[in-house]
Amino acid sequence: MREKELPEIVRADEWAPLVIRTDYTDDDAWREVVAALERAVEGERAWEAAVHLVEDRRWDGVTGDEALAAAARDEELSVVFLADEVTMRSPLRPLLALDLGADDDEDLDPVYYQELIDSPPPREVRVAPGAVHMVHGNLQLANVDFPEFVEDAAADPDGVVRELVTVPGDPGDGVTGNGYAGGPLR
Repeated sequence: MREKELPEIVRADEWAPLVIRTDYTDDDAWREVVAALERAVEGERAWEAAVHLVEDRRWDGVTGDEALAAAARDEELSVVFLADEVTMRSPLRPLLALDLGADDDEDLDPVYYQELIDSPPPREVRVAPGAVHMVHGNLQLANVDFPEFVEDAAADPDGVVRELVTVPGDPGDGVTGNGYAGGPLR
């Protein structure tokens, strides 16, 4: 573990996804990530793409476990997104989403929950910048569990949760029976 303590994150808006930059090797790639996050909500509805960006070199090289420990101080936060080395090197710029709810089962009674204790749910998944708001919103509302996003990423050729694409009249056009707000992942 790190000797120094990471700075506290104070968010003004629980509905704004938290994105922490942990890799400072490519400023152009970071600007692409930020631009994609800001574009993510343009379209049919006009609303601001609020994102809480943490760009502080004290976070440089922070691991997922360290980020989870620091972000866990915010009891309202369900997921944190890291812009790490993979984000900066991949042309898709996928952020690492870390599930803060994954440790909720640490006090489970082994008599009844041994299978869950032995096989904990996944706690991380790669998310394209265009899907960050959708993932964050659905987790905040508890519409979707984190493992469902992991399953979606597993079905993607690049292992990434992608932005929503809806086709009018499609079963996932946001009108009928889809579990995700807005439509299916494609």
